Amino acid sequence: MIKIGLDDLEDLALGATFLGTGGGGDPYIATLMTRRAIETHGPVTMLTLDELADDDLVFACGNLGAPTVAIEKIMGIDQPPAAVLALEKHLGRRADALMAFEAGGSNSMMPLYIAATLGKPIVDADGMGRAFPEMQMVTFSIYGASGSPFALASEHGDTVILDIDDDKRAEYLARGIAIRMGARSAKASYPMDGKTARRVAIPGTTSLCQAIGANLRQSRAQNREPFAALIEMLSGTHYGHAKVLYAGKVTDLSRETRDGWAMGKVVIAGDDGAPLEIQFQNEFLSARQGGSLRAIVPDLVCILDSEMAQPITTERLRYGQRVTVMAVSAPPIMRTEAALAVFGPAGFGMEDNFVPVEDLE
Repeated sequence: MIKIGLDDLEDLALGATFLGTGGGGDPYIATLMTRRAIETHGPVTMLTLDELADDDLVFACGNLGAPTVAIEKIMGIDQPPAAVLALEKHLGRRADALMAFEAGGSNSMMPLYIAATLGKPIVDADGMGRAFPEMQMVTFSIYGASGSPFALASEHGDTVILDIDDDKRAEYLARGIAIRMGARSAKASYPMDGKTARRVAIPGTTSLCQAIGANLRQSRAQNREPFAALIEMLSGTHYGHAKVLYAGKVTDLSRETRDGWAMGKVVIAGDDGAPLEIQFQNEFLSARQGGSLRAIVPDLVCILDSEMAQPITTERLRYGQRVTVMAVSAPPIMRTEAALAVFGPAGFGMEDNFVPVEDLE
């Protein structure tokens, strides 16, 4: 059990943007909201999965929608807690702890904001180990926990409870409601007991976000090469393998908000052979160079500013940016046959087979 206070937030947000692989939403506004909540209510207690009691009730919470909308439409201060309160009312029981459903961007920060506001602890875990665009793309669902019942909340005070026995269908229906809430809603979902959370969640991702952010910050302060330092740090985690794929300039960018997601591709040209083309659906999904696959989901593709090693989200990509692209291997729990069927290449309609990034040139 540790406390997360004001001094931890910048590192956490920086690391979450990296693990978000372009998605999860820009954390700037969520960090400001969380800072204000901690100033008002005090630090947030963070529990490990092992510190949960078997019968503790845990909710996975955050935002559902397109990250391109998030930089134009600020989340209402009561909106994220409203989803948790609505689900508690429906179940007739208060949640004992909250957890991120994805380790990325604002969706790593939002559970902290809700926890500070409602006086609850958070759990150092999530269901993606990165960010993915769809609700069912979580280890919770893959290993037997149900996303339902779950709650959505709009900035106007609207709340909706859905109880759907198939998580992929739940994503389809929830996405339609979120679009009508302005392509951005708060969500509380996957109510589970502590025993289940220990079985289905990816451990240590919130603390890993903080460690990644601290590593990048220290590299800047010490004027050391940030990418090598980050690769060395990640080698000692359950992610294991990381490498630099490419460095160059953004020369082409196609991006649109469609069906509740930010969809498109970015082309990066440099001195190292053919340009690198990256496809995204909220998150960066694949990287190809000269027709050859360089990295693909569920492994992480991360784009960073070459000078400051600042991770860049899909909605912040701009023509002319000088960037460095990194690839990181996903934890083993995300590479099982069951996991690949949901958030591997087939889950996104790709014809490619999954090849671990450490096995690609």
